[in-house]
Amino acid sequence: MLQVVTVMGQGTGFETFLGDDLLGWLTLAIGGALAVGTLLALVRPPAQQADGTLSRPPLGRSLVMIAVGMVAAIWGLASLVSG
Repeated sequence: MLQVVTVMGQGTGFETFLGDDLLGWLTLAIGGALAVGTLLALVRPPAQQADGTLSRPPLGRSLVMIAVGMVAAIWGLASLVSG
């Protein structure tokens, strides 16, 4: 049985998942995954099928996605370090 103890001015006794920095952690994780995943797709593209549908991803779009992911990851990291 879950018991919640409330103390005057102390809140409800519940802790937020990953503390109060959940948005910073999510921003860091999603931005890092976007940057690293796109970079790995450029470095080691998937093997081509017989009909040639899988090829190297477009360089321009990939560089933009890497930059967006890095900005998000740096922003998330800065939010976690500053607060």
